Amino acid sequence: MKLGIFDGNSGPHVTVDDYVATARAAADAGFDSYWLPQIFGMEALSLLGMIGREVPGINLGTSVVPTYPRHPVTMAAEALTAQKASGGRLHLGIGLSHQMVIENMFGMSFDRPAGHMAEYLEALTPLLRGEAAAASGERISAHVSLEIEADPVPLLIAALGPKMLRLAAEYADGTITWMTGPATLADHTIPTLNAARDDLGRGPARVAAALPVAVTADVAAAREVAAKAFAVYGMLPSYRAMLDREGAAGPADVAIIGSAGEVGDRIGQLAEIGVTDFAAVEFLRGDDGAATREVLTGLL
Repeated sequence: MKLGIFDGNSGPHVTVDDYVATARAAADAGFDSYWLPQIFGMEALSLLGMIGREVPGINLGTSVVPTYPRHPVTMAAEALTAQKASGGRLHLGIGLSHQMVIENMFGMSFDRPAGHMAEYLEALTPLLRGEAAAASGERISAHVSLEIEADPVPLLIAALGPKMLRLAAEYADGTITWMTGPATLADHTIPTLNAARDDLGRGPARVAAALPVAVTADVAAAREVAAKAFAVYGMLPSYRAMLDREGAAGPADVAIIGSAGEVGDRIGQLAEIGVTDFAAVEFLRGDDGAATREVLTGLL
């Protein structure tokens, strides 16, 4: 299993140089990958293109870019540009986002999200391979090619339910998850995805998983920090469904928190159940933050 760092830094005062420094530290430590979310801060693919020009030797990924605000041609152009800038190290993670975001914040319809994603992928995936798109959907169409010479962009889809996992099996290299615990990954996500891949005559999928991680002697205090920092994910329906499936009361219950040995063992168990890429979200600072990074680098 490959190990990466998920950079959860955000806010108006975070600079491009801050992101470059964090990515460089991850690369220098030997991590395989560095991931950025696309929420309400700086544009992730633009950032990764800049980071790719500055920081060699580490794969770069989005986790994840919402599809609704970007036409597939725009998404492909941004991804291929970042791929060219980084010398072929980009991994594009995309997802639906959430109904409250798409409808209440963006003013767009979230009707039939799996159908939206299927049409979106029909247009997007050939473009990511450097081919022309010829897609005519009910809501999304694209008949165009892009004049960007770059390596094909590996694609991961944030998929939780069976329909989305089937689309990930058919169109993408695999899935990318957040706030999905090990029991759910082992009993639902990975077998459902790979069964669909088998049906399609494809090999095992990539499964990239991200979870909060902290090495600490004060587990109770760290759980309180995690509960507050990640509270919103316990309220969003798609993540709530995965937490319920896991039997978790909230995000703190799926966070990997404990001693150095406990954290190392729990990350190792993810590899045993079929996770191919793990991205750690380090949410503590100070001595505990340093201890967390030490354990993670020790697993490389």
